[in-house]
Amino acid sequence: MSADASLLGLFLANYEDFRRRLRRRLRSDDLADDVMQETYLRVEKLAMPDGHATHPTSYLFRMALNMAADHHRSQSRLLTGEEVDELLHAVDDVVEPSTVLASQQDIVALSAALEGLTRRQREILIAARVEELPQADIAARYGISVRMVGKELKKALETCATKTGRRAYQRFGPGVRETS
Repeated sequence: MSADASLLGLFLANYEDFRRRLRRRLRSDDLADDVMQETYLRVEKLAMPDGHATHPTSYLFRMALNMAADHHRSQSRLLTGEEVDELLHAVDDVVEPSTVLASQQDIVALSAALEGLTRRQREILIAARVEELPQADIAARYGISVRMVGKELKKALETCATKTGRRAYQRFGPGVRETS
């Protein structure tokens, strides 16, 4: 009988003991079975050199534990069942055709409203709301007072609100309360 055949025989003779010990450590019958199968395949291919292990049974169990650690590391890179479930049941970002149409109409109305503004009002509105520049910076850019920036912005917002059928929100100036 060859050295590798005796090692396989020893593994098979201790199979149930190894499985029981693995199941207790891993707290999973399925995982213990998987590890035992992988260990069997490794032992089957293994040719143990002379004097390799003074305690071959401990050597085989340590091999099974190493296989369990390898299995755990490989599984930790994969998605969990819960994560896969979340992905499968995630709400699609499909937008209803009526919502798309309403949004397109809003864009057309806003474009028309912006065209109805003076060039300076349009630029101030974009600087304030899109670029989010402070009024002082906008005033410096156009060589006007901060108060004039506020007036032009207010007029631009009112015009856009009227033409789009929306309400204008004032972020600054008289009547605006600061939130804490």
